[in-house]
Amino acid sequence: MAKRESKEALKARARRLSEKLARLYPEARISLDFKTPWQCLAATILSAQCTDERVNQVTPALFAKYPDPAAMAAADPRDVERIILTTGFFRQKTKSLKAAAQDIVERFGNRLPDTMEDLVTLRGVGRKTANVILGHVYGKPGLVVDTHVRRVSCRLGLTTSGEPTIIEQDLCAILPSDNWTPFSMRLILHGRQICKAASPRCGQCTLLPDCPQIGVKIVAGKKTSAGKRQRIAKT
Repeated sequence: MAKRESKEALKARARRLSEKLARLYPEARISLDFKTPWQCLAATILSAQCTDERVNQVTPALFAKYPDPAAMAAADPRDVERIILTTGFFRQKTKSLKAAAQDIVERFGNRLPDTMEDLVTLRGVGRKTANVILGHVYGKPGLVVDTHVRRVSCRLGLTTSGEPTIIEQDLCAILPSDNWTPFSMRLILHGRQICKAASPRCGQCTLLPDCPQIGVKIVAGKKTSAGKRQRIAKT
């Protein structure tokens, strides 16, 4: 692969990658369980530093008691903390849930807004969470950049940045908008199953012909990450 790739060549490679990922992971949606916009937001907040499986075990009781933003805004923090305890960082997550709920009630009439501009004004909500809402609730283009998307897109040479906002811009610039949500969801699945942080399974990767393996090195016959993993602080 050429060291300097033209914009046209990059778009063509991104299209091939997108097509391969679509065949590998035809179901491109988050694995969080939810039925309403508020439930999607709450579950996404809880998923920070926690598995989706664990969140799905906790949310039925949470949603039964606090089914909408108004109920959460009036909730006793100690009760919320008790319910979400096993998701980790439960005190901070409780503060985020209540703060976002209060903002939705006071400024948006108990209805979760449907634009990036409004969503990111909610306390505790960053672009990653907002893009989840846009893509999975409102059917609008939203490219989610989590730790997996960050790592895999860099290894694929689709971005040279480690900043989530810039990665989002770079990927959006080379993909059609109707691909933004499914492409990011498929990168997440690929990062979990194949392109793992410490030991990517390059020999089993269908994307290998189109992957420059940036940041991957061979140690004792095994592929490993050449750099330290970094945490996305804002969601």
